[in-house]
Amino acid sequence: RIDYLISLKHSRESEGTLDRRKQRTMTSLQLAGAASLPNTMAKVLCCMCGVLIDPNSANTCSTCLASTSDITRGVSTDNTLHQCRGCQRWHKSEGKWMACELESRELMGLCLSHVSGLKGNKTSSQQIRVVDAAWIWTEPHSMRLKVRLTVQREVQSGTILQQSFTVTFTVRNQQCTECQSEFRQGSWVSLVQVRQRVSHKRTFLYLEQLIIKHGAQRGSLSIEAFRDGMDFYFPDRGKAARFISFLEDVVPVKVKTSKKLISTDVKSNISNYKFTSFVEICPLCKDDLLHLPVKVARNLGNISRLVLVKNISSLIHLIDPLTGQTASMSADVYWRDSIRPIVTAARSRMSRYVVLGQEAVFLRKNVSRRTPNKKQRSRLANLTLAREEDLGLNDVQYEELSYVGYLMKSGDVCVGYDLKDTTLADDEAETVRGQGGFPNAVIIRKLYGGAANTDESASSKKNRVWRLERLAVKAGEEESNSKKKVKGGDQDGMDEEDFMREVEADKEMRLNMNLYKNDNVKKLPARTPSMETHENKSLSGDVNMVEDEEDEDEDDQQIKLDELLDGLALDEPADPAAAAAAQGTDLAQEGLISMYEEGERAAKDGLKYVSREDVRNIREKDAPVVVSAATQSNFTDSL
Repeated sequence: RIDYLISLKHSRESEGTLDRRKQRTMTSLQLAGAASLPNTMAKVLCCMCGVLIDPNSANTCSTCLASTSDITRGVSTDNTLHQCRGCQRWHKSEGKWMACELESRELMGLCLSHVSGLKGNKTSSQQIRVVDAAWIWTEPHSMRLKVRLTVQREVQSGTILQQSFTVTFTVRNQQCTECQSEFRQGSWVSLVQVRQRVSHKRTFLYLEQLIIKHGAQRGSLSIEAFRDGMDFYFPDRGKAARFISFLEDVVPVKVKTSKKLISTDVKSNISNYKFTSFVEICPLCKDDLLHLPVKVARNLGNISRLVLVKNISSLIHLIDPLTGQTASMSADVYWRDSIRPIVTAARSRMSRYVVLGQEAVFLRKNVSRRTPNKKQRSRLANLTLAREEDLGLNDVQYEELSYVGYLMKSGDVCVGYDLKDTTLADDEAETVRGQGGFPNAVIIRKLYGGAANTDESASSKKNRVWRLERLAVKAGEEESNSKKKVKGGDQDGMDEEDFMREVEADKEMRLNMNLYKNDNVKKLPARTPSMETHENKSLSGDVNMVEDEEDEDEDDQQIKLDELLDGLALDEPADPAAAAAAQGTDLAQEGLISMYEEGERAAKDGLKYVSREDVRNIREKDAPVVVSAATQSNFTDSL
């Protein structure tokens, strides 16, 4: 029996070995057959049209899938945009408004941000991709904006559909925060009071031009003008602080701030304050005559004690009228020990002089240099002057040095201080003048155009080829109740005319403001070839003679046409088209306005535009189509 069991065990082991050998043989044969057979996959029939397709989750071909799918599901086609009727800005988000033109790229981005459903989850397979966006023409008074959108979406693995549809935006009127504050009394939060204790407004006229050029008035609710300054109202403290920082950069000031409690909530510990900042500008003005203390003159480079205020910036720039030496005084030095001018730059304190002769004074500091040319020559000149009111009465003449003497020629009219007969505001200066330490006359500047005429009427304004822009300022109660009148006109008109004369005679001042061409410059006739030929003939003389005349007659302070800006009409009517229709003129031919034609603004920004004629052929929603394989790969890469 034992032998029988042993033999049975051996027989079973041999059978298992044979089975394993057969299994290995069959596996090798299957692998060899699979390698030799072609790669084939089972096809299925489309459940709608019966076409053989590769199996997918929907068992539907791409054509039937496109005819039954709507990839714009979930995308809003009717939306609302809010526009402020006052400032024409568009509402962007909570408390934010932006200014953009119709058919512009900025407005297109704002419209797309209001379409819900375009911003899907990036991890979702149903993400929409915007392929194209175009403006559609709408009636100007319909309060509607239409955008033609083309989007793509992957409906199933490997199948991407593309569809075009129209999105309509209804424009609603809504006031922005700034416009609401303008119509509410006491809506301001921070008030900036700018004051200067002087008898004229020339400093504020210059400050107004600085504000306009840098746009510092943006964000203010309103501006009020008073006899000695201006008030700026702001909706929050941040905008007021930026405006005060701007003032500190352009004029020497000192600031005092206070606040007033309006209301408080004891439970939440929240208080409502109104803040007021008092900004005092240095009372020194351009062309004021100073008599410096000995210590101050020594600290300013040992400059002469008799100086003129050349101009005012964040520093006080001084110049010696007899030698041309310059110095600068900081605001801290001035406020530490205030200096009172001995003669203020008022029209009543100035005298008009006629130049009878001029002789240049050369200062050769470096004898190793060559003879100075017109760029290196000294600006000093010895002038022979006579008071305009003394002509024909006496033969009194003065010979004085002047730092603006290089601008003068015989017959020119200039203004200055007559220190011989003028009453000075300082006892020490009176003593120095009695000892003969002061000149008889100090020349300030040269007069140009109609200002040099004896009759100081409106001729100077008519002859000017330039004009300035003004702020939208309303007069305060104090200003409207105290209009001071003087001989020949009001005080404000005289201050404005004096400021215009300062601008004409100071090139450095004009660099900080924008000057615009006057109407008589814009309407000059076009240049003809005969005029150019005549000018060429007149300039074909001796070159050396022309160069000599340029050296003698060079005036680098006079206003030139290339300094003026054009493209701004300050007195245009509220509706230029209606005014042009009433007068029978065409504004496009006159070149007074620049308006975009239909679709021109969109073409400028590179956007497509559907014109009025093509709107009829556009449906609200097109049928989806299957995109090409190349587009599918790009779509997958973008995801």
